[in-house]
Amino acid sequence: MAYLLDTHVLIWFRADPTQLGEKTLSLIREPTSLCMLSSVSALELAQLSFKGRLTLPMSVDKWFEDSLRRFRFKKFDMDHRIAVAAYHLPGNFHPDPADRLLVATARLEGFTLLTADRRILEYPSAKTFDARL
Repeated sequence: MAYLLDTHVLIWFRADPTQLGEKTLSLIREPTSLCMLSSVSALELAQLSFKGRLTLPMSVDKWFEDSLRRFRFKKFDMDHRIAVAAYHLPGNFHPDPADRLLVATARLEGFTLLTADRRILEYPSAKTFDARL
C-alpha cells in the first residue's frame, strides 16, 4: 500500500510519535509500506520555520532529506498535473493551497493520505486514513 504523509504527520512522527495512533505508526513502520513525502511538505516546513512556528535541529532541507533517508520514505515531486488538479477537485474543498496539492497528489497517484486534518478526512473524494488511529 502507498501512503502520502501530511506535513503534520511527518512532524509528529519525528518529534512526538505519541500524537499518532498505533495503527498509523505500524503502517508507517511496516517494511512493505511505501510512504511518500511530497515536495509540498518541504514548502510547508520551510514556511513554518520561517514564521518561527517550527524549530528543527538542522536546516529544513537537511531535516527533510534526513527523513527520507532515515525512514526509507520516498520523495514525490509535484508536477503541473497536480498543480492543475488542486484547483479542479470535485465537490467543496477548503482553499488552503498546500492541502489542495496534497489531496490532488493522493487522488492522481492513488495514495492514501495519512492525516489528522478533519477537513481533509471529511472530504469524500480522496482516500484518507485518520493518523490518530
